[in-house]
Amino acid sequence: MIGKLVGFGTVLVVASLLLPAGAPRAAMPDLIPRDVLFGNPEKAGPQVSPDGNRMAYVAPVNGVLNVWLGSIDGEDYAPITHDTDRGIRGYFFAKDNKHLLYVQDKGGDENWRIYAVNLETGAIRDLTPFEAVQAQIIDVHKDYPNEILIGLNKDDARLHDVYRLSLDSGTLEQVAKNPGNFLSWIVDAEFKVRGALAANMEGGFDLLVRPAPEAEWETILTWSMEDNMSSEPIAFTKDGKSMYLLDSRDANAARLTKIDLAARTYEVIAEDPVYDVSGAMIHPDSYELQAYAITKARTEWTVVDPSIREDWAILEKLHPGTHGSPRRNTDDDIWVIGFTADDGPVKYYMLDRKTKKTRFLFDHRPDLNNYTLAKMEPISFRSRDGLTIHGYATFPIGVERKNLPMVLNVHGGPWYRDGWGYNPEAQWLANRGYLCLQVNFRGSTGYGKEFLNAGDREWGGKMHDDLVDAVRWAVEQGWTDPKRVAIYGGSYGGYAALVGATFTPDLFACALDMVGPSNLITFIESVPPYWSSFLEVLHRRLGHPEKDAEFLKSRSPLYKVDQIRIPMLIAQGANDPRVKQAESEQIVEAMKAKGIDHEYMLFPDEGHGFAKPENRLKFYAAAESFLAKHLGGRFESGN
Repeated sequence: MIGKLVGFGTVLVVASLLLPAGAPRAAMPDLIPRDVLFGNPEKAGPQVSPDGNRMAYVAPVNGVLNVWLGSIDGEDYAPITHDTDRGIRGYFFAKDNKHLLYVQDKGGDENWRIYAVNLETGAIRDLTPFEAVQAQIIDVHKDYPNEILIGLNKDDARLHDVYRLSLDSGTLEQVAKNPGNFLSWIVDAEFKVRGALAANMEGGFDLLVRPAPEAEWETILTWSMEDNMSSEPIAFTKDGKSMYLLDSRDANAARLTKIDLAARTYEVIAEDPVYDVSGAMIHPDSYELQAYAITKARTEWTVVDPSIREDWAILEKLHPGTHGSPRRNTDDDIWVIGFTADDGPVKYYMLDRKTKKTRFLFDHRPDLNNYTLAKMEPISFRSRDGLTIHGYATFPIGVERKNLPMVLNVHGGPWYRDGWGYNPEAQWLANRGYLCLQVNFRGSTGYGKEFLNAGDREWGGKMHDDLVDAVRWAVEQGWTDPKRVAIYGGSYGGYAALVGATFTPDLFACALDMVGPSNLITFIESVPPYWSSFLEVLHRRLGHPEKDAEFLKSRSPLYKVDQIRIPMLIAQGANDPRVKQAESEQIVEAMKAKGIDHEYMLFPDEGHGFAKPENRLKFYAAAESFLAKHLGGRFESGN
């Protein structure tokens, strides 16, 4: 909830090489330049057009990511968008084969606008030219190629209503009104808004369905707060009489189920006692389930549709990494898929399902092939109160796994989890000589609702205890020098870094916070207006800013600034709508007043995270220098 891409081309000189004690200087691999890790990818995100004749991907133009288009079997690719600022990261083909759509905001404010590119003329139109309005893509349908369904909060900043948008004329027609608590919408096979997920006053979610757009909404089931973070609707069946769900009612982990909407009965399709079902692949025409995924240490897919079993087996032989659902054309005879591995770039392939032939497309960062990358190893340990905590350790190559400096890299969310695969930060830290430890602390998703709910009202409490236990466990393994441990993260991970500096400063040598809240009261009070329906969940899982003010103060780093005894680096986007600039600046001002050693970086053209490569590179250069100074790793000179 409170949630990295052409390099600059210049390989910078290694300014310092401070290896762990006793490690031979020549043992470690070459330094990977920061622009190879954190600059723009060379190419990424390929998609095939609905008619199967063309393909697009994002690639830089003068250092800014844009969409490139070409014939599917040709070499005639050229940019069709002309962004010169933040770069385009999200795009898709319209079903009419005449337009390509993409979204963009201003300076990271997350007020997304939808743009359409005419594939023949190259003309670009802003389809949602509304100030201070956030557009959301809800659905597209091949039988309605000239239309898309979108959400807009233009009538009320708190609520997204559903509109039918004509790609030819640009006209908008409202087709569903948000009554005040709807979080998301579900569209049926006839392209009608017939389902919705709504927040209720108990902190749970209601699943509502209506037989037709003009009919009244009816509550089909309720997920209590205990189940809401691990349950959600997926899709209607073709006939609209049933729906696929992720559902943790009557179970610990989210199961893949199918509910009969009239009888209110449901069948369990897939389940695991510990891990949530993490994804489902639904056929775009039949609306039948084809495959599902469960993410354990790695993502594991199970195919249930015999018609794709041979194709899936071909894909699985292409690469040992993990993958998501394939991108496919309307006829479903061309699949494009990306494989991620822990020790190399993302590799994209195309499968022709008619001929059963595959073609390698490209690596997203081919320069990574010139360097030795580290392996990401699954780990687990027991918390002080008996929970099994999972995570990943990425060790530096060429040095003994003993008394290493370590960076505890805390994920955001916090209702999220770290997973296996290519992670630029893990590779960066390991390459600089640090053990990178990623911990899926209680409150993380994917490990069942008991584990997730164990994080309720535990920000800065038992969630932080899990991180402390992880550090102590790594020290007990002999891996980590207890005097050289840093804590780092973004969003919730930034909050965790602030907690580490204020609650347990003796455990860490330094802390790095990126866009993390420092005061839980002001954080909750200043969330974006369109989070209003989610506020009851925040109040119950974190605390209420009025009713629980003293409790929230006790869990807020701002009120424990006196306890900071370690150097800190704080980075913030000025336009962040989730964690406002004031969250960083109030703790920076408190540190200034007390003469506490710190560095503060404010990016005036960024939001919740850093989209522009020049800003990312500036941040990681500062972070790298900061870590080298306080932990003794190696670093690359330059900004």
